[in-house]
Amino acid sequence: MATRQTRSLARLMLAPSVVLLLIWMIVPLAMTLWYSFQNYNLLNPVMRSFAGFDNYRYFYTDPAFFESIANTLAIVVGVLLITVIGGILLALLLDQPIFGQGIVRILVISPFFVMPPVAALIWKNMIMHPGYGVLADVARSLGLQPVDWFAQYPLLSIVIIVSWQWLPFATLILLTALQSLDEEQKEAAEMDGANFFNRFRYLTLPHLARAITVVILIQTIFLLAVYAEILVTTNGGPGYATTNLAFLIYRTALLSYDIGGASAGGVIAVVLANIVAIFLMRAVGRNLER
Repeated sequence: MATRQTRSLARLMLAPSVVLLLIWMIVPLAMTLWYSFQNYNLLNPVMRSFAGFDNYRYFYTDPAFFESIANTLAIVVGVLLITVIGGILLALLLDQPIFGQGIVRILVISPFFVMPPVAALIWKNMIMHPGYGVLADVARSLGLQPVDWFAQYPLLSIVIIVSWQWLPFATLILLTALQSLDEEQKEAAEMDGANFFNRFRYLTLPHLARAITVVILIQTIFLLAVYAEILVTTNGGPGYATTNLAFLIYRTALLSYDIGGASAGGVIAVVLANIVAIFLMRAVGRNLER
């Protein structure tokens, strides 16, 4: 009886938080759905009418739509490859007993706490600038022509900047998983004559499988919405070379003032993100059941 009363009281206490969370999620989504079926432009907000699926058709037939999808996937895949591989290497390095290990770990993790616009400005004006950037100075010192990164390799530049921000996160998760590896298993493998590469392939990598899956899942959710780095550095250009789906929605809403079209794009983005999330959650579920 007491247990039932306790559970009922717990549900009652949780109810306001659950209701507030539902309102927080449902109201913006409902408003987005509503505006996606409306002809609503901020240049003439008084003139409104029902648009049906015209906004979706307009957004879908935008010349930048499919290129934005391809750019979004390229950013996600490129950043995941760099952060997962680089995170594993850094985690293996930081797991070794080195002098000043605590300070080194803090320095490695610190880029994750830099705000995306600030990080993008640093890379644009201090590192990748073809005139006075660090990479330009290095190229001149080697007798090479400096590279104009944002003009010649714009999408790669975005991938590098975003990877620099997310690499500490992957390193932290993978390092935590690596430190949970049983020392007795390592010692047994060494006693059996397994070299470093065999220990990594048959012992360390399988142990990191779940952590790698979690890193991929969490990063993918955020990487689908990369926006600030593109706005600060390339503004979606040259042309549509760095326009991803999030930036295309921004351009439709705040540059074309088309709230209806941008809302339709937001709904499309939510649907695509949920499709990706479903596949990732299934992959995570299969991995965690092993």
